[in-house]
Amino acid sequence: MPDASPEQRIFDLLTTRSGITIGTAESITAGAVASRLATPAGASAYLMGGIVSYAYDVKENVLGVPRQVLDNPGAVSDECARRMAVGARKALGATITVSTTGIAGPSGATQRKPVGLVYIAVASPDGTTCEEHTFAGDRAAVTAASTERALEMLLDYLLHYAKDN
Repeated sequence: MPDASPEQRIFDLLTTRSGITIGTAESITAGAVASRLATPAGASAYLMGGIVSYAYDVKENVLGVPRQVLDNPGAVSDECARRMAVGARKALGATITVSTTGIAGPSGATQRKPVGLVYIAVASPDGTTCEEHTFAGDRAAVTAASTERALEMLLDYLLHYAKDN
């Protein structure tokens, strides 16, 4: 089903592969990735849950992101996204997790970290990968693009993981 949404393709894949579970750790997307993953009826067979971690305290105390990482390089960084995804695997007991962190705007940006800067990470038993993106548009557009790419990344990883395991 190439024209199907990423969440439908994930559903189709995971309902035929028993034992693989997924979860999310979201900042910039505020639960939108988990919401889309839960759209197909029966998603509870593999979706463990999601953690919305806007606050530093949640990133640190629930996801295990060290305060030093939050202070420098910051919550919007490759290292933070990776740690969020790894922390979500541990907290949720999921096989594979995806995390999102970034700046949706209109405020919060710096010269080094502009509005639209987003890091998306996927963590699995095989390790963690992260992508950096700069999405254009207003807050809603950046959030929507971040959500879509997170789902696409998760799907791409799951296709690879399912083939190898």
